Amino acid sequence: MAKGTALKQLDKALKQVRELGLDTKSQEVTPIGGLLEKIYDLDRDNVAVIAKTLSQVSLFNEIVRNEISAMHIGTRYEDIIFAFNSIRDDAKRLVDQIEDGKINTFERVANVWMKVRRGDISERFDEIRHTYLEVAKDAKDQIIREGRILDAYNDFRGAYKQAQVLSLKVLQKAEKQLKAAKVALEKASKKVANYKGDDITERAELEMDRDAKIRALQDQDKRYQIAKDLADNLTIGYNTSEVVMSRLVQTTNAKERVYQQAVSFFSTNEAVLTALKASFTGLFGLHESTRTLESMKEGIDKSLETLSEIGDQVQEAAIRAGYGPTVQAESVKMLVDSVVSFQMRTREIIDEMRVLATRNSEEIREAVEDGKTRMARLAADGEQWLN
Repeated sequence: MAKGTALKQLDKALKQVRELGLDTKSQEVTPIGGLLEKIYDLDRDNVAVIAKTLSQVSLFNEIVRNEISAMHIGTRYEDIIFAFNSIRDDAKRLVDQIEDGKINTFERVANVWMKVRRGDISERFDEIRHTYLEVAKDAKDQIIREGRILDAYNDFRGAYKQAQVLSLKVLQKAEKQLKAAKVALEKASKKVANYKGDDITERAELEMDRDAKIRALQDQDKRYQIAKDLADNLTIGYNTSEVVMSRLVQTTNAKERVYQQAVSFFSTNEAVLTALKASFTGLFGLHESTRTLESMKEGIDKSLETLSEIGDQVQEAAIRAGYGPTVQAESVKMLVDSVVSFQMRTREIIDEMRVLATRNSEEIREAVEDGKTRMARLAADGEQWLN
């Protein structure tokens, strides 16, 4: 009965594993197989069931390691926190930049880098929504897979419990054979001790039988210890896994509750996220519009003040220019005096230059005439010398 129940539960568990796409046939040979072979003849059927059950332990351990402990959770919430913090901080910083009525070059570069690195405020609200939907999708997938895995593992634990029961039955048979071996050794030892004959051969045969019983007892003791270790460790493993699986069930139930709450919260409050997105964008736009209007008013006011300050001066100068004299008399008088003075000086220079010219001409004529006279005299003196 126990054998059939154990195999049925094991087959059910393996069916669940195959539905997950895992291979249930190509299992590695485990060291426990070699130990079970040593006690196989104690109870062939029960030991075979125990061996088949334990051969699948690594398979279910692999499921737990790969499918449960490797769940993709735990870090993406930091992205949401960072996005919300950056939205608040950047919105405040952008408003503070405009408080002084201008944005310097460094602030402009910082704003461009902010958009390149983190995107604008509207884009970050979209990123928050996208991140949440990804986490929710992964959480749902985790819950479904964990449920299938836990069902399969629970079925395996049923087979594991049946294997424990079968190991206790094997242990009982090992105890009986160990006791029988002890009784046989005691009998053989008594025969040797009680032998009073002189036949050396007969005594040697009794001693040989006793020694054989000793070896048989030693072998039975080893087999008994194997059966005892098997029963003890199956008991420990089952009860310990019971506690661990209870913790895993608690974790899965908590995750399912969180997922349900998250889905409910987001579905009923997605409008709030959208409103926040619109409000933050709208507030920043409102601030910019307000500052623009204030800048326009301030600019017009200051322009009017400046116009009132310089307007009279400019207009008075224009009236003077429009109705005043065009050419100043003093300027003309200075020009007339200059012309007359130049004319008088010109007359003096002309008379002076005429005298100089006449004198220069006379000096030139006299110099040439003097030269001719000397040339003639030299010519006359030369002819006389030739004669």
